Amino acid sequence: MMRAVMVTGSSQGVGLGIAKVFLKHGWRVFGVDQKPASEMVATESSYAHVTADLRDGNACEQAVTECVRRFGRLDALVNNAGLGNARGFLETTDDDYERYYSINVRPVLRLCRLALPALKQSHGAIVNIASVFGMIGAAGSAAYVPTKFAVVGITKMLATEFGKDGIRVNAVAPGLIWSPGTDDRIKNNAWWHRMMIEGCPLGRVGQPEEIGEACAFLASDAASFINGVVLPVDGGWSIAKFLPQSADA
Repeated sequence: MMRAVMVTGSSQGVGLGIAKVFLKHGWRVFGVDQKPASEMVATESSYAHVTADLRDGNACEQAVTECVRRFGRLDALVNNAGLGNARGFLETTDDDYERYYSINVRPVLRLCRLALPALKQSHGAIVNIASVFGMIGAAGSAAYVPTKFAVVGITKMLATEFGKDGIRVNAVAPGLIWSPGTDDRIKNNAWWHRMMIEGCPLGRVGQPEEIGEACAFLASDAASFINGVVLPVDGGWSIAKFLPQSADA
């Protein structure tokens, strides 16, 4: 029987890339997003979609219930939906922190809890989308960075607690990946370009499908003994302290 995965934030950017890769690998994909399904996957027979705001606890429950009803099983959960583009610490308000937590953290906890019964039956996997900023910290993202550190902590906690049930929980930590939300900064923000692209050993922006391939690997049997890992997919950005002056230096 074909395996089934739920992917949140599946209508654009990284989430759409993840959905496309799982479909390519023969999975059935249940997408969840505030927006309708992308035309790039909507016509696929193995793709189903629900439009929902995951800040609503009832919407989380309904999404998991509908996924299991539609496919009869759940083998993997990819918690990708999130909010970026935060501001510096002194410009960040209490409302900002609540907004980022309500999108980047609370739905991850809810969906993992709600999906666990089905995942126990399939000995499935959870893949949480963290960030390199949630591994090493970064200036100018005061509300975003703590939430991604929280995702890393959730990943390690769940991996420890539910490994006994045959459930593996890992995270992918993207670097700079192209999406509608990052496109403007990539093109027009010189500081961002210098820090995130020129400061990356591979010297380029990552593509959503490259995050998708990492997620599909961690959800697959090929990763059957990998649990509690945070995998950077960032072109080496998170380790690049002293880059050569030129490509042939």
